[in-house]
Amino acid sequence: MKQEFTISLFTEDHIGILGQITIILTRRQINIDSITASESAVKGVQLLTIVVKTTSEMVQKMARQMEKLVDVLKVFVHTSDQIIYQEIALFKVTTKGLMSGNIIDHIVRAHHTRILEVSPEYIVLEKTGHKTEITELLTQLEPYGVLQFVRSGRVAITKQVKELNSYLKEMDEANRYKPETMKVLN
Repeated sequence: MKQEFTISLFTEDHIGILGQITIILTRRQINIDSITASESAVKGVQLLTIVVKTTSEMVQKMARQMEKLVDVLKVFVHTSDQIIYQEIALFKVTTKGLMSGNIIDHIVRAHHTRILEVSPEYIVLEKTGHKTEITELLTQLEPYGVLQFVRSGRVAITKQVKELNSYLKEMDEANRYKPETMKVLN
């Protein structure tokens, strides 16, 4: 049965890794629902957070194949209940629409939204939350004239305490006496 998985992929900071990951997903006809790339807490290590819908068996196969790539340090696969995650969305809405009555006050309070910019033509709102919360706010704002809307990919951290830092230390210890097999992590 298909379900949503978040893949946290830690890689060395080299060009081309995203293309290699995309090929692995494309060969299995898996669509990317969300993708975010950023620095990790470890210097020189990048984090790709990819959300896919597939079976448990398929996501484990993909993770093993991704880990075989030269620049990939470690791949973690999580279900939504194993992580803490958010997305960020920006909404550009007509000022005239939102200023009628006290709609803006109600929306900001009810949806825990921030006002980033106000101009005579538009108001920019920021909402951080889960996809369903962002979609709900978009639906509520549409009658007031949404000029632009953009949503980020998922940003996630795990609930477990031990993850990449511990893994890298264990890998370093295991390879300490085998310098020819150790990856360089600057």
